[in-house]
Parts: sequence; structure tokens; C-alpha cells
Amino acid sequence: MAIYLYDTLTAAKIPFEPLVPGRVTMYLCGPTVYNYAHIGNARPAVVFDVLARLLRRSYKLTFARNITDVDDKIIAAATETGESIADITKRFSDVYRSDMAALGVAPPDIEPHATEHIAEMIGMIATLLDKGCGYEAEGHVLFDVSAYGDYGKLSKRDLREMIAGSRVEVAPYKKAPHDFVLWKPSSPDQPAWDSPWGRGRPGWHIECSAMAAKHLGPTIDIHAGGQDLVFPHHENELAQSACAHDGAALARYWLHNGYLNMDNAKMSKSLGNVLLVHDLIAMFPGEVIRLALLGAHYRQPLDWSDDAVEGARIKLDRLYGAVRGIAVSREERLSVEPPARVLAALEDDINTPKAIAEMFTLAKQLNKETDEAARRELARQLYAAGDLLGLMQKDAEAWFAGNTEGVLGALEIESLIEQRNRARKERDFAAADEIRDRLASVGVAIEDGPTGTRWRRTG
Repeated sequence: MAIYLYDTLTAAKIPFEPLVPGRVTMYLCGPTVYNYAHIGNARPAVVFDVLARLLRRSYKLTFARNITDVDDKIIAAATETGESIADITKRFSDVYRSDMAALGVAPPDIEPHATEHIAEMIGMIATLLDKGCGYEAEGHVLFDVSAYGDYGKLSKRDLREMIAGSRVEVAPYKKAPHDFVLWKPSSPDQPAWDSPWGRGRPGWHIECSAMAAKHLGPTIDIHAGGQDLVFPHHENELAQSACAHDGAALARYWLHNGYLNMDNAKMSKSLGNVLLVHDLIAMFPGEVIRLALLGAHYRQPLDWSDDAVEGARIKLDRLYGAVRGIAVSREERLSVEPPARVLAALEDDINTPKAIAEMFTLAKQLNKETDEAARRELARQLYAAGDLLGLMQKDAEAWFAGNTEGVLGALEIESLIEQRNRARKERDFAAADEIRDRLASVGVAIEDGPTGTRWRRTG
């Protein structure tokens, strides 16, 4: 079945066809490493990790996710803390990789750092100047937006109607408010590189265009990122890349995930409702956070709340509970074809809510099945579906043993269940009910079945 993706540029869900048959190039805008990543930053990393897993089934994928390690925010952080820029960027790059790994996000094939591609950026800027698409002013080099007639096409904005100062820097040296910086001068205490226009550093937008072209070519298949990047970042990338490459499209498909809201309010530092991934993974298993991030369709807003996280944890208990007691090796998991309905959901514009719903359909069938061979096959399919979504990566017993912090340990729960079973055998139903009630009071549900008593957390 063909993969369909919603392309922001054409505002339509269209079949995916790579530029080169059998090969796919994908670029995801990565972090600016001056602080910890918040949960909104994690959403594109997780969503497009699922897309990468899907694409690797049928194509040879080259996936790049950059590190922005030169930026005014990084300079400001160094000034505020007294740390060196090198120490700040290395520390938060390492933390970002570790935090994303905790969410089950695989590392990219290529992780270009902006500071390692200054030569490519200077080369692209020089090309833009040679083509008459840029100009020098007061030590700056700027892109002349009027040189690109389709400017605004990605974000569906009419340049004539754009309000000066709206998400653009207004400066007296610009010919027009929406012209953007390609190169800027640096003061003696700021990072700087030699260039034909003097000592300075690149603007943000030129970084991704140069790195994508260097590693993936002038036209890539998929450019992905958060909705907040559509304008001005991706709009500017699109314009400067097309001008530098004789009109060639930067990307064949532009994919953007929706915003993340905190209890129905947009997350922002000014509101004080920013949640850091680094803090969350100390409180919840990474798979719980990942499932919560995949709970809404990637193009829709995602409402983040304590209830959403708790709901994700309970859902994982149900999935792991279905396969509990059925041993499936890693080799078996990799040899099983994911269920067709799960694949179909993901091939339909990465519909993770539908794919997850199909997993619960499988889990329900497994719980009702009594034939051991059929149960084992259903368990293998459920694990294979989990692998495609980056879920159910643990052994079921390990999941339950590690998912009861602060309440009762796994050994204590097993001991209580054994006492209850002994009481039932002795027909001491009052004692058995008391144990059941005690477990329920600490959020542990027990289920009696033909294969014995199983437990799971409910809260």
C-alpha cells in the first residue's frame, strides 16, 4: 500500500514518491542547544521517529537531524551563566540525545552541527549574492525577499499583507522589513569566523539550508519540523535554497506537527507552564511519555495534562498485560510482519491514534483467546506493532516489576497474590477479598484467568 503524507506546501494529503526510487532523504530541524528540551520539542522527534521506522521498511532512508550550536540564545546563556559556549552546547547536546533515547527515539543517520558547516554557509551566501538575491548592509548580508516571487507560499501569507515586525527583525539597514539575515557581524566576545564580509557568524535560516544541501542534496524528499517553524524559518529556507539552486525545490514534501498545549493552554515560558523532558523522564517511564505524545494525530494540537500521562501509563499496562506470560524473543519480533491494519493506519499520514487503537484490538483478541498457539501468534503481532511505534520495548515482567515505584514492589505484589490464592483455595473468601481490596487501594488490579492470576497497575 502507498504511503500518503500531508504536504504543507500544497495543503493536501498526497501519495509519497521519493525523488530516487528505493531511496529517501529526510531532514528534521533539531534542537538549539542552550537549555533542556521541553516536551513540545520532543513531539517532532517522536512523531518523525515513527515515520522513519515506517520508511525504513520499504526504502533506504538517510535521516538527518541537525544541532544548532551557534545562536544568539546560546550566546545569551553563556553570558548569563559564565560558562563557555563550547561547554554549554556540548552539555545540552549530550542531554538532548540521552533524553530522546529515553523516549525511544533512534539517533539520526547524520547529525550535522552548524559550527562544522560554516564553509558551506559562506559558499551558499556568496552564491545568493552572485545571483542578485542578497545584499550587504552595515556589516550584514541579507536575503532580498523580493528576489523570490513565491515567498509566502509555504505559510500561505501574502507578502503585501504581512505586518512589519511580526516574527521578523525590523532594522534600519534592511531594504524591506521581511528581508532576513544571512550573515551578521560579531563583537569581540561573540563567536566569529572569517568571511568575505568580515568576521561574523551565520543567520539561523541559512544553517539548515546549507547542512541539508551538504548531506542530502539540493532537493530532499521530506523536510519536517514543528508548526512553529513554518514561518519564518522554513519559509526562509525554501526561498534561499530555491534561489541558490536555480529554482530547484528544497523539499518535495513539507511535514509539520501541531502545537502542544498544557491543560488546554499553549505552552510558553511567559505562562510558566513549560515541562522539561529531562524532568519528566525522572518521573515516568519513557514509553509512557512517548505514548502520550502519539495519542493525537501529529498534525492536530496535543493537550498535555497529568490525566493524559496517567492514561498513557494505564494503556501500556493493558498492552503489556495482554502479552504477559508469553515469551517472544527479540529475533521473533523482528521476523514478524506488523499487522496490516496497523501498517495501513501509519501509511495514512502517520495516523498513530488509529494504529494504537488497532493494537488494543489485538490485545483484546489475545485476552479472549484460549489456544496457546494462537495466543503466541497474536502476542508476536502485538510486539511487531509495538516495534513500529517504538512501544512495548520491554519484557512484560520487567515492565510490571519497574512500574510500581512508590507503592508496592513486584515481589510484594506477587506475595500478596500468592496469599490470596491460598486463602481462596482454603475457602477463606473474606481474607481473599481483603487482599484484593488492599491491592486495589494502591492501584493494582488482579485478573483471574485460566492460566492463573495476573496483575496490572491502574493508577
